[in-house]
Amino acid sequence: MNKIEMLLFDLGGVLVEFTGIEPLIALTQGKLNREEARLFWLESPWLARYETGNCNELEFAAGTIADLRINMDEHTFLREFVSWEKGPYPGALELLDRLAQRYTLACLTNNNELHWNTLNAMCGIESKFKKCYVSYLLGYKKPAPQIFSHALADCGITADKILFFDDNPECIEGARQAGIQGYCVRGMEELLVKLNSLGIL
Repeated sequence: MNKIEMLLFDLGGVLVEFTGIEPLIALTQGKLNREEARLFWLESPWLARYETGNCNELEFAAGTIADLRINMDEHTFLREFVSWEKGPYPGALELLDRLAQRYTLACLTNNNELHWNTLNAMCGIESKFKKCYVSYLLGYKKPAPQIFSHALADCGITADKILFFDDNPECIEGARQAGIQGYCVRGMEELLVKLNSLGIL
């Protein structure tokens, strides 16, 4: 790990608690199981539009409500959606401060304007990273190769000197195709175990 210069983090499910799986199952009255709910957020065409800046929040809400076939108005859905952003896991910000003493830190997150602004209002997480690659600002979302190409071109660090941590295996595969060494971790406990096993901590 001596050559590693940058640690690149997904946010939701790694450093930040996003509780959108169980509430989504509840909203659909159990029509989706846990894996189907996870894949919904990864593959939903309306979330993809919203998280790449290609529709507004009301369009996203209306499309998602229709796709899920739930009885809810757009504003109620958006209030629910925002409430699923819970902020950093305990110890996450302190961990970033510790890692920043030795490594360049960046985040690469599929995110939308509502959740990104909510998260920054909670804890100013943007300030913890030298670079923030946020899908709705870039127009691409993971695991599309363009978002990894953009991050590599912008950060000025070669792929072999970057470690990437994400909770979705599909995104890890996207990173690996870009030459970035990636690890699938879910939550702070798994992240800490992996960082220790790699000699980062």
